This record gives sequence, C-alpha cells and structure tokens, in this order.
Amino acid sequence: MSQVINVGPRVDERTTTAARRRIGLAFLRPLLMLGGIAVVIIGAGWWWMTGGRVVSIDDAYVRAAKEVIATDVSGIVQSVPVHEGQRVRKGDVLLRLDPLPFKLALDGAIAYRDGLLSTLDAERLDYQRMLRDVEVKQAQVDDDQAKLDRFANLVKSGGVTKLDYDAVRFKLLADKRQVEALKTTAAVALTKLGGDPNVDSHTQTDYLQAVAKVSELQRQLEHTVIYAPFSGVVTQVDSVQPGMYLAAATPAFGLVSYENMWVEANPKETELTHVTPGDPVDITVDTYPGLVWKGQVASIAPNSGSEFSVLPAQNTSGNWVKVVQRIPVRISIVRKEGEPPLRAGMSVIAEIDTGHKRSWRDLF
Repeated sequence: MSQVINVGPRVDERTTTAARRRIGLAFLRPLLMLGGIAVVIIGAGWWWMTGGRVVSIDDAYVRAAKEVIATDVSGIVQSVPVHEGQRVRKGDVLLRLDPLPFKLALDGAIAYRDGLLSTLDAERLDYQRMLRDVEVKQAQVDDDQAKLDRFANLVKSGGVTKLDYDAVRFKLLADKRQVEALKTTAAVALTKLGGDPNVDSHTQTDYLQAVAKVSELQRQLEHTVIYAPFSGVVTQVDSVQPGMYLAAATPAFGLVSYENMWVEANPKETELTHVTPGDPVDITVDTYPGLVWKGQVASIAPNSGSEFSVLPAQNTSGNWVKVVQRIPVRISIVRKEGEPPLRAGMSVIAEIDTGHKRSWRDLF
C-alpha cells in the first residue's frame, strides 16, 4: 500500500519567504542609495563647516639674522682668530688688521694738532706785536708832521732850505704809507684769529679740523679690529687668510645668528582672508620629521613679493594675465631646551590656526 506525501504547504512557505525577501530588498535598495548620498552630503557638509580654519603653507623657510662681515678701512689681515662653523658671542674678535700704518698716521696727526695749537697761540701774540708797531710808526708820523709844520714857517723866512723842507715832507709821506701797511697786516692777522684778538686757540677752525683728523684716524685704528655684532655662527671663514690685503667694504666672511630666527612663509593672497598677527602656528621642518615647533604670526607684509622685484608686474599692459600673488608672512618660533638646531634656509610647512568658523550663511 503506497504512502501519499503532502508537499503543498512547504512550497507555499518557500514562495512566501522569497517574496518577502524581494520586497525587503526592494525597500532596502533605495534606502541604501539615498542613505549613501545622505552620508556623503552630511560628511561633505561637516568637512566644509569645520574646514577653512587652518591655513597650511608649504612655501616657507627658516630665516635668521645674518651679516656679511666687512671693515670700512683697508689694510693687511693680521689674524683671523675664528674658524669655520665656530659659535661666537657678541663682542668676540673676528678679525684683526695690521694696526701699524694707522698708529703712525694717528701719531702724525696728533703731533700736527699740538704744533698747530702753538702756532695759533703765536699768531695771537704776533697780532699784539703788530698793534705795537702801528703805534710806534704812528708816533713817528706825528713827529714828522710837527717837524713839517715848523719847516713850513722857516722855509718862508729862509731859516731852512727848500731841500730840507722837501726831505721832511717826503719822509712824512713814507711813514704814513708804512702805517697803512702795518694796519693792513694787522687786519689780516685779526682775520685769521676770527675777528677776536683774544680768541681761544682751541676754538679756531684750523685747530678744530686738526682735532677732527685725529678723531678720524683714531676711529680707523679702532676699526682694524672687527667684533661680532651679535651671537652666531661664522661661515666661509677660509676666504680670508693672514697676510692678504683686505680693501674697505670688501666682504670677509659671514655671520649667521642662532638666536634671532624666524619662519618666512609665502601664502597665496587668497589664503590670508582670516590670518591675523598673533595666530598660533604649528611648524614642521623637513629635516626633522615628526617634530613640531610652536610659533605665532608676528607680522604680515604690507606688499606682495613682486612689488620689490627687478621687473614688477605691469598690469596696465594689454597682455596682462592675472596671477595669484603671494604675501610674505613672518612667523616667530618658540624655542625650547633640547630641540635640534634650526638652520637658515631649511624648508618648513607652517599650519596657521586662524580660529575661523564657517556658518551656513557663508553659502549664500
């Protein structure tokens, strides 16, 4: 006797389950599609709202105060007491020139100044002597005049001859000319004294010029020794050797500060919208990956980098093309003990935290 198996309900259950799955997938598919779009929109909105606060600048470099060491006097290099890469403090001796020629010139100027003072004192006394000579000669003129007056009466009566009378008259004229010459000489001497017969020789022009000459030669002698104007590291020292002639204003070697250092960043002008002095900055140096220095915006240049270029942009020309300019920004560095050394010219990435927060109103 055969057994009959009823499979109808199981088939119906399978069909119902498959239908339910299809219906669920039909609802889930658009939900996933719309949900993915919604997630992207929400993520983009969150990124936009929280973005724009930090300005990252990769066109930045470490800068340091530097100076090309030179002297304003010419001479033979006597010694260079520093070596390449040596750290020096402010006031340390960097270079010496042979001081002998400058000492000899200074000694000669001092001797001339002191001798000139004696000469000027003698001229003042000589002027007084000239005045005495004028008085003496004027007395002679007065005597000649009185004698001529007496001879004028006697010549009429025949008491003196015409020849004696003429001799007295000519002598009077000659003495008068001598008085005039002595007065002129005295006037010249008075002019040399500046119009004051009792003038102090230390205040006269010639003496002051001599004093200035001594001061100048003293300054040149002092400048034969070059001192470090600030603390730093000397570089390219080997370009100067003892015995060589160093002309005035000729660069000897360089001095780079290790204390006065900063970062010079050159962001695009469109990135400076919310940057202000005082904003905090995170500084990373390519040489030291993983290390972060702290700093802050010290100043923003009042001009773009092209303003002082050799050939600045000529925006009035017909072939002008608009180019986004870069504005130099100076960033001070907060140095801490134990940090690795920074060197001028190192590449830097500076991230400026402007503190700016966007709002939905910025979209409209």
